[in-house]
Amino acid sequence: MPHRNFVTHLECSYTGESYEAGRVHGLSREGKPLLVRYDLEALGAAIDRKSLSAREGGLWKYLELLPVRQGENIISLGEELTPLVDLPDLQAGPGRLLVKDEGRLPTGSFKARGLALAVSMAKELGISSVAMPTNGNAGAALAAYASRAGIESWVFCPDDTPAINVQETALQGAKVWRVNGLINDCGRLVGEGREAMGWFDFSTLKEPYRIEGKKTMGLELAEQLGWELPDVILYPTGGGTGLIGMWKAFAELQELGWIGDKLPRMVAVQSTGCAPMVRAYEAGLEHAEPWEDAATLAAGIRVPAAVGDFLILRAVRESGGFAVAVSDESIIEARDRAASDSGFLMCPEGAATLAAYLQEIKSGRIGTDESAVLFNCATGLKYPMPEATGRIDCNKPLDATLLRAGGLSS
Repeated sequence: MPHRNFVTHLECSYTGESYEAGRVHGLSREGKPLLVRYDLEALGAAIDRKSLSAREGGLWKYLELLPVRQGENIISLGEELTPLVDLPDLQAGPGRLLVKDEGRLPTGSFKARGLALAVSMAKELGISSVAMPTNGNAGAALAAYASRAGIESWVFCPDDTPAINVQETALQGAKVWRVNGLINDCGRLVGEGREAMGWFDFSTLKEPYRIEGKKTMGLELAEQLGWELPDVILYPTGGGTGLIGMWKAFAELQELGWIGDKLPRMVAVQSTGCAPMVRAYEAGLEHAEPWEDAATLAAGIRVPAAVGDFLILRAVRESGGFAVAVSDESIIEARDRAASDSGFLMCPEGAATLAAYLQEIKSGRIGTDESAVLFNCATGLKYPMPEATGRIDCNKPLDATLLRAGGLSS
């Protein structure tokens, strides 16, 4: 798709210092994430939201709001608009409860958004080898997009990363290594190997473009809701790229005049077993201390320290939102309720947002009349499920009493 590019420069998210576009960048000189900036006045004069909405497709329809300059550098695996699914049986009152199902994307998770953009920009900037730490889904997405682009990829994941994630990452062409530690230990190894191996560090927020890919969740959401944003967004928060990206998207849409003054309250959802953002939020801090002995079944939000901690906390506070932790028990209960009550299979991280919604409805921090959007960040099919043990012997007459006692659905 031919398009005009509106990128003006990159900017340190902490100091505001400018960096030249079109060059390879990692973190800023302050060691903070870089943000892509656009000439939004020129962009708004070149395209309006009506003509943009008329386009087909998913995240690439927003090309003017993305950093890729040359169309031939776009690496795509068929990304489509992900649906908003009502959960009427679980909403607490008249306020609508919706879940944006990111599990429909290539490689089965929202990591496809960030990695599609990051890999496309790596190709455009001539990067030939990349490495990243992952709790699972990001590694799978990197492997797929990097292989498509002809870029070498190295992936390091904790020992207890779900087997399906490790297997799909390896099958899709990455060099995968399990590590006897957490994701921050994997990230340290990536940094240590950068010079010796000649790879570019693709760790969360250590390159500028995954934010731009995740930003498209906010662009899609605004368009799907007729440019009227919900009252509350609950987002599973580990590295927080998506929460940061959506908040950036809303600021850009507001500057373009495509949305009004109403912005959603951003709620960062973590696990009680790994809640550095919740602790920092409640203490009124700008940065989060690393979480010791992080442990949760929702591996995607088991991130003891995030380089973009201040950006997460800034978005939460500027929006009037909050950070909240939920227990593993409530995550499982929410997953089971979504599946049995609404026929919607959530991943553990997505179920954490439902658990948080139900918890905060009770606490009163979310009103029963408020519209809320949850993010199911991956397909639930990638994760362990309860055993289904019902069995019938087809060589015997059908026993209705046995059926009524329960089978595979019990």
